[in-house]
Amino acid sequence: MENAEPLANRIRPATLDEVAGQQHLIGPGKPLRLAVEHGHIFSFVLWGTPGTGKTTLARIYAAAINAEFYELSAVSAGKDDIRKIVNRPAEAGRPRLLFLDEIHRFNKAQQDFLLPYVESGELVLIGATTENPSFEVIPALLSRLRVFVLEELGTEAMAEIISRTGFDLDDEARDWLIEMANGDARQAITMLENTSRLYDRITVETLRETLQSKFLRYDKKGEEHYNVISAFIKSMRASDPDAAIYYLARMIDAGEDPKFIARRMVIFASEDIGLAQPTALVVANEVFRAVEAIGLPECVHNLAHGAAYLANAAKDRSATEAIGAALDDVKRYGNLPVPMKLRNAPTRLMKELGYGKDDGTSENLLPEKLKNRKYFAS
Repeated sequence: MENAEPLANRIRPATLDEVAGQQHLIGPGKPLRLAVEHGHIFSFVLWGTPGTGKTTLARIYAAAINAEFYELSAVSAGKDDIRKIVNRPAEAGRPRLLFLDEIHRFNKAQQDFLLPYVESGELVLIGATTENPSFEVIPALLSRLRVFVLEELGTEAMAEIISRTGFDLDDEARDWLIEMANGDARQAITMLENTSRLYDRITVETLRETLQSKFLRYDKKGEEHYNVISAFIKSMRASDPDAAIYYLARMIDAGEDPKFIARRMVIFASEDIGLAQPTALVVANEVFRAVEAIGLPECVHNLAHGAAYLANAAKDRSATEAIGAALDDVKRYGNLPVPMKLRNAPTRLMKELGYGKDDGTSENLLPEKLKNRKYFAS
C-alpha cells in the first residue's frame, strides 16, 4: 500500500546537522544552533519564502527544549484553538510551544488575544511567515519575539535535498528542477514525488508534464502560489497587461491575501520601473493603501488598476542594478574611508585635520579605492 504521508514529511531533518542551507542561523556559533545546543527558551519568528525550512527548524527547536508541541495554521485557526491549548493540563517541567504557521494571517484581535500568553511565558511561540513581520505582526507581540530571516536555498542546498529523496534523475533533470523550484525545497520534493507516481522515469520532459498536471494546483500555503506570483511579476516586467491581469485573477480566485499582491507591486514599481516612470511608486503605494482601507471584494478593482498601470509603464532597472553593484562593493571592500571633504566636522580639531574641508573640486566623492567606479551607466 502506498504511503499517504507526503515525502517532504518523511525525509524531514530531525537534527540541525541534517538541515541543508541556513548556515547563517544554524552554523557553528550561530544563534539558532546555540539555542538548540543550550536549550535556551524564547519565542521567535521565522521569516522566509516557502520551502526554506521554517517548520523543520521549529520542530528541531521544540525537541531540543523538550516542549509540548502544538501546530496551528493561522489560515484556519482562531482564538478557540489557542484557548484549547492553554486550557490543557501542562506537563510538569515541559514548556508549551505553539508553532503558528502563516502568523501574518492572524488579524490584530487574534494577535492581541495571543499576546498575554506569550508575555507571561505560558506559551512559547514560534511564528512562521512569508511576509515582513514588521508589517504583519502587531508591535506589542513583535517586541517579544526575535526575528530570524531564512534565505532562499541555493543550488548546493537544493541539490543535497534532491539527493535525499532517493529518486534517480540525471544532471539535466536535477538542474531543471532546481531552477523551477526557485529555492523552495518542498516544491522540488513534491514535483519529484508526483512525477514518480505518473511516469517510469524522471526526466526534464516528465517533470514538465507533471508541472502542468492536476497535482500542482494553486495552494495558498505554497506550491503553485509561488509560481503564479512569479508569473504575475514577469508579465508586468514584459509589459503584458493581459497576462498580468490573468495571473492577478488566478490569485484572487484562489483566495490570496490582497496585501501580499499589493506589496509585490510596490517592490516592482521601484525594482523594474524605477527612474523611467517615478510616479509608478506613487501609484503602487496608493494601491496598497486602498487595499488596506477597503479590503475584498472591492479592492480587486484597485489591484487591477495598479497591475495594468505597472505593466504599461516604461521600465528601467538602473537603480536596482546600481544598488546591487554598490552592495557587492561594500561586501567586498568593507568600510572604506570616506573622503575628507565629505566627513562631518563637529569639533575644531576635526576641522583642523581637514574634516569637511572643500577642496574646490566636485570629483572623487567616492572612497579612493572606488574613485572611478560607475554604478549608473552614462
